[in-house]
Amino acid sequence: MPVADTSQVISGVAERYASSLFELALEAGSVDAVAADLNRFQAMIDESDDLKRLVLSPVFTAEDQSKAVEALCAKAGIGGLVANFLKVVAGNRRLFAVSGMIAAFRQIAARHRGEVTAEVASAHALTSEQENELKAALKGVTGKDVSINVSIDPSILGGLIVKVGSRQIDTSLRTKLSTLKLALKEVG
Repeated sequence: MPVADTSQVISGVAERYASSLFELALEAGSVDAVAADLNRFQAMIDESDDLKRLVLSPVFTAEDQSKAVEALCAKAGIGGLVANFLKVVAGNRRLFAVSGMIAAFRQIAARHRGEVTAEVASAHALTSEQENELKAALKGVTGKDVSINVSIDPSILGGLIVKVGSRQIDTSLRTKLSTLKLALKEVG
């Protein structure tokens, strides 16, 4: 299966699971609590290479993944809908797509609140003041409240890459240097 097809499958799986979880969270009136638990679980994945391996590797059985997820949820104090959701995901051998599910849930919740989500890549962590300035600037452009998901990518050297919907604004130093390099080749 080509890579593009695989990403569409993951995206479809992620959307279906996230939509189901959102409906349950909405009925229970716990959308914000579910989002917070999902964010904590994603932070655990981001911080642990062992957990990334467990989530992504097809070597582990559904039973191994379920037991590990159950133990991690208990340790992190994640219960209720999210703990049950993660157990179902692991039991159905879909843990490889859990990060996509979490991202899809965030998008669905943001749409429900009338917000737009921006994916931001930065060379270093942003201060809360910088995040607030960025949110204000993006609100001016989109006309909606904007929530941002910041990821750190030192390879961009400096500046930001901001994606809102289908629009991308790239002010990264890496891109500016590449553009300058091309311009110098054309001149010389």
